[in-house]
Amino acid sequence: MIPMPLNEIAWLLDAGLHDVPDPEALVTAPSTVDSREVVPGGLFAATVGARVDGHDYAAAAIRDGAVAVLASRPVGVPALVVGNVEAALGVLARHTLERMEPTVVGITGSMGKTTTKDLLAQILERHASTIATDRSFNNELGLPLTVLRADAATRYLVLEMGAGAKGDLRYLTNIAPPSVGVVLNVANFHMTTMGGTLEHVAEAKSELVQALPPDGHALINIDDPYVARMTGRTKAHVMTFGRSETAQVRAEDVRLGEGARPTFELVTPTGRARVTLDVIGEHQVSNALAAAAAATALGVPIEEIAAGLNAARRRSGGRLEIVERADGVTIINDAYNAGPESMRAALHALKALAGSRRTVAVLGAMGGMHPEASRERHVQLGRLVADLGIDVLIAVGPGDPVAMAGETEFANAGVSVHLAEDVPGSVRLAKELLEPGDVVLVKASNAFGLSVTARELAGA
Repeated sequence: MIPMPLNEIAWLLDAGLHDVPDPEALVTAPSTVDSREVVPGGLFAATVGARVDGHDYAAAAIRDGAVAVLASRPVGVPALVVGNVEAALGVLARHTLERMEPTVVGITGSMGKTTTKDLLAQILERHASTIATDRSFNNELGLPLTVLRADAATRYLVLEMGAGAKGDLRYLTNIAPPSVGVVLNVANFHMTTMGGTLEHVAEAKSELVQALPPDGHALINIDDPYVARMTGRTKAHVMTFGRSETAQVRAEDVRLGEGARPTFELVTPTGRARVTLDVIGEHQVSNALAAAAAATALGVPIEEIAAGLNAARRRSGGRLEIVERADGVTIINDAYNAGPESMRAALHALKALAGSRRTVAVLGAMGGMHPEASRERHVQLGRLVADLGIDVLIAVGPGDPVAMAGETEFANAGVSVHLAEDVPGSVRLAKELLEPGDVVLVKASNAFGLSVTARELAGA
């Protein structure tokens, strides 16, 4: 955070100062919307959620060192009172960014944003001071908070940019205008809020490359036809990545090594190098190529890119996160999010990691799809479970998971199928069924809460 006095921030945000003893007190540290994460010298932004009102925690935030509270009403402690806290954070972030000169990298796509962001950050950190999105803070609240962590020494700002509706990326890129934009893929996420078709999803995702300047760089996944068509929607220089032979940044000789970790020959316009990733599943190659393409566009030498990818470790939980239990059971926690494409990738990763060991899939619902399409998508997922020969399926929750478990011929495939009505039921059932040495995948859309199941099983 670039140090700023409260009265300057108040002027910038057209905010009222309430109960502020020193209007020239400096804000020197990052902001937060979680009172448990207050940093002395920072701002506490009091947002109102479905279950919690941040204004109720204003006094505690001040006691823990916040200089003031960014609030929508007076709270009895030093506060900057604005009409809209979320919008004010965006304005503050944009103003702060204008006082610095980092290269902003925006990453969007239906899947893989967080992994790609983590990989790219670990490449760039070896090269220069880098700030990247924490966890999945990729929306109109999380992105400004990431920007406000940067300071004058920050050279790279790697921002995961989520989009639940058309216009979301336009808003985010207005707060943090990128010079490098990465589009990973277009898939069946947020279908109900984006217009109902993949074309509508692609239109929303293309807002990132449309925001790039003529001297910027658009990194395009040529393997995805919806993304490939975005080359005509940007003024920036285009570099393609993917498994295709025509991709400028591509992977050759892809193999799955020990623990289902992919290894491949990374080929870029500046050279080639062998890469072995420390994440599981062949689908991770595409995320690594996206990170490598962005680093290449930024002028990072191929040797540093490969070294960064080889040394990179998983940073964000709930995404193919592996826990080894003392009894030999392996838990794969991939419960942060789920759609048809990511479900397929996770099930293939489960089989690859397990080898000859028994496989258990604890699967909940996939959200964000039209109701008429959702049921069939879940039934298709059940067919994949049968086709792969997963040993045990535990379908969790009412509705679509019941269809997933009930409308497939599992008996001929040797799959043992079980239903759990809710998350606690899934924990009880899994604990009854698990055997030493099993490999267990836990996956569903985040809203369905199977991260609790994964944590309970990992700690068993």
